[in-house]
Amino acid sequence: MGLTLYQRDDCHLCDLALAVLAQARAPEFDSVFIDDDEVLEEKYGQRVPVLRDSSGRELDWPFDAATLQQWL
Repeated sequence: MGLTLYQRDDCHLCDLALAVLAQARAPEFDSVFIDDDEVLEEKYGQRVPVLRDSSGRELDWPFDAATLQQWL
């Protein structure tokens, strides 16, 4: 499926998103930290955490396990 979680260092909401991903038993995903990337900071700076799949669909926070399962 090719999932990527865009997040920041020391981000409480990102920690919550990771817990939801675990609770929902989401497939493996890559974590991308946007802190040192100007392009990603511009795109996701106010939106993190954001989950993106290989087709380009994005799921913005907040989401719960049920919403995530439905999105997947």
